[in-house]
Amino acid sequence: MNAPAAAAGKGFLFPGQGSQAVGMGKALAERFPEARAVFAEADDVLGFAISRLCFEGPAEELTRTENTQPALLVTSIAAFRVLEARGSSPACAAGHSAGEYAAHVAAGSLTFADGLRLIRRRGEAMAGAGADRPGSMTAILGLTADQIDAVLRAVDRPRDLAAANYNSPGQVVLSGTPEALERGAEEAKRLGAKKVVPLTVSAAFHSPLMEAAAARLNEALDTVAIAPARFPVYANVSAAPVTEPDAIRRTLREQLLGAVRWEQTVRAMLAAGIGTFVEVGHGKVLRGLVRGVEKGATLLGTEEPEALEATAQALTGAPA
Repeated sequence: MNAPAAAAGKGFLFPGQGSQAVGMGKALAERFPEARAVFAEADDVLGFAISRLCFEGPAEELTRTENTQPALLVTSIAAFRVLEARGSSPACAAGHSAGEYAAHVAAGSLTFADGLRLIRRRGEAMAGAGADRPGSMTAILGLTADQIDAVLRAVDRPRDLAAANYNSPGQVVLSGTPEALERGAEEAKRLGAKKVVPLTVSAAFHSPLMEAAAARLNEALDTVAIAPARFPVYANVSAAPVTEPDAIRRTLREQLLGAVRWEQTVRAMLAAGIGTFVEVGHGKVLRGLVRGVEKGATLLGTEEPEALEATAQALTGAPA
């Protein structure tokens, strides 16, 4: 293993739901023994072949919430272990929604096995809550955060509608019941939204409709061991770094009902001196969101072996 590279200025980002695709992680597992070992361990921990689901699908099974979330975590940690073995270490990390669990596994605050069991429980709880209180999500493009607040005040149904994701400037996702979302969309258009895009999701994530899921997940969180993080992880709910077990447990407890403050997180990381962002896992969604905040940031990926090797070399200055 190479000596750890200087971490200053480097932030690792872990993707969440929406970044999954059949075939994810397959080429990494074929090329890198570190990645292959992660998938094998995941199969043992979960008691079924999550590796086969990632590599071969079928897509309708992979996109079920209870499968998508552990699949994303496994793929991200597989990529992270390859970077780690080549001496790459971040100054800090963040994960988008489900990705926050992968960030904590990478930081050592959660063991891989505990993180995997938790994210599986989270997915199952969210799927169950979605069946109990049906809802969906809608992306609103072209409004400010203050205008989104005005939309929520106009609808005035705080248990039925919430701002779920502040993704990047002018891109906020609302989450709630179908009726409340329809009213929210009408109000957003009245305030000048450029586009209103209903999302294909199974439930109203990051809203009060997830209360039953949060209760189930919190029971599991209360029993798991959490260690001090090796590097700060920016929490979705606060856009602030956490390292201590009590703060980690609290922010994860709050996460499922709170908004994902991604734009604010990226700005906080930039203010802390992060100029290079590595999307650790499958897809390019998070790099796109970072670019929406800061066009001058250096953006690196890991979804394919060649990209991962190039990223490892860029981070350490040494051949992978």
